[in-house]
Amino acid sequence: MRPKKPIAKAPNVWRSIQAIVFASWLNVLLVFIPISWAMNFALPNQHTLIFVFAFLAIIPLAKLLAFATDELSLRVGQTLAGLLNATLIIALTKCQLTIVQSSLVGSILSDILLVLGMCFFAGGLRFSEQGFGRSAVQINSSLLTISVIAVLLPGAFHMALQGQPEYNEMLTDYNILKTSHGVSIILLFIYASYLFFQLFSHQALYDDDNEDMQPTKGYTGKNPFQLYKTRRNIEDGETSSSPSSAQDREATTTLSRPADANPDVEPGTHSTASVETEAPEQPLMSLAVCLLLLVVVTVLVAVTAEFLVDSIDGLTSSGLINKEFVGIILLPIASNAAEHVTAVTVSVKDKLTLSLSVTVGASIQIALFVIPFIVTLGWIMNKPLTLLFDPLESIVLFLSVITVNYIVQDGKSNWLEGMILTCLYMILVVTFWYYPGKPLVDVTEDCSTY
Repeated sequence: MRPKKPIAKAPNVWRSIQAIVFASWLNVLLVFIPISWAMNFALPNQHTLIFVFAFLAIIPLAKLLAFATDELSLRVGQTLAGLLNATLIIALTKCQLTIVQSSLVGSILSDILLVLGMCFFAGGLRFSEQGFGRSAVQINSSLLTISVIAVLLPGAFHMALQGQPEYNEMLTDYNILKTSHGVSIILLFIYASYLFFQLFSHQALYDDDNEDMQPTKGYTGKNPFQLYKTRRNIEDGETSSSPSSAQDREATTTLSRPADANPDVEPGTHSTASVETEAPEQPLMSLAVCLLLLVVVTVLVAVTAEFLVDSIDGLTSSGLINKEFVGIILLPIASNAAEHVTAVTVSVKDKLTLSLSVTVGASIQIALFVIPFIVTLGWIMNKPLTLLFDPLESIVLFLSVITVNYIVQDGKSNWLEGMILTCLYMILVVTFWYYPGKPLVDVTEDCSTY
């Protein structure tokens, strides 16, 4: 979290519309929205085509949703600007419980393995070693571990009773469902406590100028990757090592230094005066246009996601692809593509703390809020969604969290650690491509067994 900045005057409606149109090159994929809708009504039996077009349409919508929430966060704060993924809600109403559970686990895996690994790797191509707050990361790792334990216990509950003479499958499933409801309430309480800890009681722990922040170090001598321009002279005698104009502007406010300065970049060492004289934040949209964009994009996401979910059964019935792979790999990548790009981009600018908040912070939100909230919502909607996840998914999630805990415990990262996390995710992609998956709890077609 950063010190609050003043907000400049918002642009007019025309400028706001221009900002939306040119927000990202991903907007070219918006053409797939009408295509996917037309395919759904004109060729309802072409499930594969409908899924592909709807999948491509979700990606730019997720980017626009992130763009709108980022703009809204300037006014109301980052924590209040988030929205739940409509795909999971729609899948729950249609009782696609396997898709719901797989997507939740897949979102966590993609955040802490694929995206975090790419952040470490991309930043490591420019910096020999990047530092971040060790205490905050250890707390986040502990929270992730607690959530994984909550996911593992129902499976242990189920397997401990199997094979016993008095084993009753229906009674066991009912007890697991009730246990999941109780555990979900406790997880929601933990998440509320975590928000209070982060936003109020220990806010300084998450600041960039925290004394626990580890320094970032550049390469000694020549960078072996040579992906970025060498320092170039600027008329005022300062230098910048950033590869783009946007990064140049960032460097002039935070990382600029004399030509003979130490190449090591130590985040959080800039003076308070530099923060106080920092230029105000410039909104790209007016508040009215921002809210309108949120409403429009949310409606488009809801409709497109419904077509996407409806096509999953037809897509997987061919046997070419299974629901586990769709839920745990494809849907998380499409839904979180915008955040993934943002996290990797800022890591190259030596803003690894922000990358960690996007990746690990998002994983904590899914594990401690979204999962128990979806289970509680299923309880309200009379849908038998439990914390009893697929055994392989639960084991993979546990091992992944343990691996990430080991890598981030020193408060430093490099490109090799990023490659390790990314390759681990690739291993999981290959594994789940061939894994058929099997739910432990049988559910009838009306999805209201319990």
